[in-house]
Amino acid sequence: MNINLTLIGQAISFAIFVWFCMKYVWPPIIAALEERSKKIADGLEAANRASRDLELAQEKATQTLRESKEQAAEIIEQANKRANQIVDEAKEQAIAEGQRLREAAQAEIEQDVMRAKEALRAQVSALALTGAEKILGASVDEKAHSEIVEQLAKEL
Repeated sequence: MNINLTLIGQAISFAIFVWFCMKYVWPPIIAALEERSKKIADGLEAANRASRDLELAQEKATQTLRESKEQAAEIIEQANKRANQIVDEAKEQAIAEGQRLREAAQAEIEQDVMRAKEALRAQVSALALTGAEKILGASVDEKAHSEIVEQLAKEL
């Protein structure tokens, strides 16, 4: 009979121990486990969000880099076009300046030719008068015969 009474006492003690544990021990342990589980779940969610944010940031950085390269290429292309345009304008200006200088030189040459012709006419008329004086043996009046001299100079 001792075994039965001991067994019943142990069963009652075990039941009281189980009730005590379920009433006072298990709730804080379960709460701590749930809190830890929640922290782990929150940490995993934060890691997932951070991973998504990182991917988005990398995509944005890649897109920004691509746009920057496109803008740089466009700016370089515009600079090259402008440089070519400046070179073309400089060529046109140089051609115009050369043409202007050529025309000015041509005009100056024509003026020099006209001056040389006038000087030659004057010299020829002087030589003609001198030759006529020698041939005629008399003095030729330059003022009196100026019309004849002028006409002779024009014919030359």
